[in-house]
Amino acid sequence: MPLRLLRLFLMFSALAWGVCIVGVFASWPQINSIAQGMGAKPVTFDPMLDYWLRMVCGAFTLVGIWYLVMALWPRKFAVAIPWFGWLMIVEGVILLLSGLRLGIGPFPFYGDVAACFIGGAGILIFARAARL
Repeated sequence: MPLRLLRLFLMFSALAWGVCIVGVFASWPQINSIAQGMGAKPVTFDPMLDYWLRMVCGAFTLVGIWYLVMALWPRKFAVAIPWFGWLMIVEGVILLLSGLRLGIGPFPFYGDVAACFIGGAGILIFARAARL
């Protein structure tokens, strides 16, 4: 049962990071529309911003793939799992502090922070199950 729960938290984290794949392939108007739906103001197209968006979304997607790999083969990657639990916690702290400093509204701020803390805590609580 603990191994199943670990896999669940790893899959949750894979989805939380992997959803960024949309930003790799969506057009600038689509990205702008999605961002506005989450409370951002329209952003004029800028080639460098488009490039950075793809870079960040690509990196986040690859992190999500790594969580998926750990979920599929937790025993093989047991040593890495706690590190990636802490990665979620640290990211949650970064988002929390940044969101509070910037006065970000509840959506998607609360969800992002909660996902990091819940995913990270769950991974850390059940990480030992991969070593048994």
